Amino acid sequence: MNTFKPFFIGLVLAAFTGLIALAQTPAEKSVAAKGIAVLHPIAGNKVSGTVTFTPVAGGVRVHAEISGLTPGNHGFHVHEFGDCSAADGSSAGAHFNPSNQPHAGPDAAARHEGDMGNVEADASGNAKLDYVDHQISLANDAKSAIGRSVVVHAKPDDLKTQPSGDSGARIACGVIGWAKGQ
Repeated sequence: MNTFKPFFIGLVLAAFTGLIALAQTPAEKSVAAKGIAVLHPIAGNKVSGTVTFTPVAGGVRVHAEISGLTPGNHGFHVHEFGDCSAADGSSAGAHFNPSNQPHAGPDAAARHEGDMGNVEADASGNAKLDYVDHQISLANDAKSAIGRSVVVHAKPDDLKTQPSGDSGARIACGVIGWAKGQ
């Protein structure tokens, strides 16, 4: 009976440790976990691409590669819902803004967490963007981009008009989820 008690305590501790591991999100399991959004066209557009979100010191590296755009700048934002099902992209909701700040550019101290500014397409309609965002996170907190969506707009974001920068129609949308293998 005395050998059963340590065995039982060990079994309970092992089960408890396993439950804690299951409750953790991928970001809590590994600092290398990253998010990804695969962009799909909205309303007859031909825009597609990927946006990755990787935790780095001081923020989250946002790397986007997008094609099928008209040349020039296009508003580029994280929106509040991970829902791209509406034909016009409206199911993604408004800009992600858990801290209730005004709309602004990505470098502004006070801005929506989802304000990522513009992506600039070249003459072939391709755009790349790579920067570190200091407002969003991938952690299990109120500023997490996981489960939200990335939306590309038809017009440039003017970085000041409230509440969304006057960036026009939504032309591509992708839900942000955990990248495979993380």
